[in-house]
Amino acid sequence: MAPMTSSAAPSPLIPVDGLAAALDSGRPPVLLDVRWQLGGPPGAGEYAAGHLPGAHYVDLDRELAAPPGPAGRHPLPDPEVFGAALRRAGVTDDRPVVVYDAGPATSAARAWWLLRWAGHRDVRVLDGGLAAWRAAGLPVTDEQPAAEDGDFTPVPGGLPILDAAGAAALARTGLLLDARAGERYRGEVEPVDPRAGHIPGAVSAPTTDNLGPDGRFRSPAELAERFAGLGADGRPIGVYCGSGVTAAHELLALESAGLTAALYPGSWSEWSADPANPAATGPQPG
Repeated sequence: MAPMTSSAAPSPLIPVDGLAAALDSGRPPVLLDVRWQLGGPPGAGEYAAGHLPGAHYVDLDRELAAPPGPAGRHPLPDPEVFGAALRRAGVTDDRPVVVYDAGPATSAARAWWLLRWAGHRDVRVLDGGLAAWRAAGLPVTDEQPAAEDGDFTPVPGGLPILDAAGAAALARTGLLLDARAGERYRGEVEPVDPRAGHIPGAVSAPTTDNLGPDGRFRSPAELAERFAGLGADGRPIGVYCGSGVTAAHELLALESAGLTAALYPGSWSEWSADPANPAATGPQPG
């Protein structure tokens, strides 16, 4: 895996006023609504009740992930299924894309990362999501747009990924961040996966600490300071979570801070299902 280095790329986030202006421009972005919550009802119902005008709904469980199995609860999607969903929403190679969810950007970040991984070069996440859009007094609608005819064909490989062996090695030689809540990292609770704990050597880095009190991402300088405090010192960085969803939120924050990292898509759901893989508990990397 190539070393993870700092980047001068444009921000992967777009503020509410920036999106409003883009939608009023001569080249509006494709809007993707990716609302989802672990263990909750599908986001399609929330989308139907109200969404940004012109937004298309994309289902995380069915279109942004393959079926659960040995590779974890949310394996990387079949490119054909993923591509069909994007084309139906009007995604093209040369048109910007903005993704959003209810607010924390957890599922929106998954879509952002997948689009980048699949080769799309102009994707951003609405900072603060639908909550920030509503708070600004901007309109929502229950009118659903007709299916479109995009031309985007995913070409996987645009961003680095790790397998279980790579994650284990990076925990020893680089910086492996665990994006789950602290109590799951410490092994105090495990509500979803086969075993509690974390990958030995991984550092706890809950995604909630990427956000300010208003639900928006902290400034790039604040995020850079956060990750430096966690050990980002030029070493290669990798990120995992429960099933590769909230880890994308961490990757979004890292990119906002000018850092790049690899995703372990199988994450703890894959790691913990293999009894040969060790599990550390407690507050230290182990």
